[in-house]
Amino acid sequence: MSRPPLPPFTLESATQKVRLAEDAWNSRDPARMALAYTPDSRWRNRSEFLQGRAAIEAFLTRKWQRERDYRLIKELWAFVDNRIGVRFAYEWRDDAGQSWRSYGNENWEFDGDGLMQVRLASINDLAIGEDERLFHWPQGRRPDDHPSLSALGL
Repeated sequence: MSRPPLPPFTLESATQKVRLAEDAWNSRDPARMALAYTPDSRWRNRSEFLQGRAAIEAFLTRKWQRERDYRLIKELWAFVDNRIGVRFAYEWRDDAGQSWRSYGNENWEFDGDGLMQVRLASINDLAIGEDERLFHWPQGRRPDDHPSLSALGL
């Protein structure tokens, strides 16, 4: 299975890969998401270490059960050959109704078919008021005309 764009990345293809990943995460579909990773993909997400599609799908299922009203923006930070560095922010609400903005960085490594074989994520959470939320599009893909992280000053 091939998942274009494929490495080695150019500015254009790396930017496209980041937007496709953002769109997939905003779909909140764990089974669809898991297919973007190699069968033995390795993850570090905060303090969790995962390996394989089944573990990734289970993790994402738990994540989106807990993180309600999830909306994410990713931005390309750097790229070389088969690696991409990304910064991101996402907003969500917990079961108690508290809104959060989670900031982070990810390092991605892809195989020759464009599947992610390594994902290393560092994430920090900030409690915010409902009036501080900046991501208000309908659930799903971020509209093309919605401001980027840089445009929002994040």
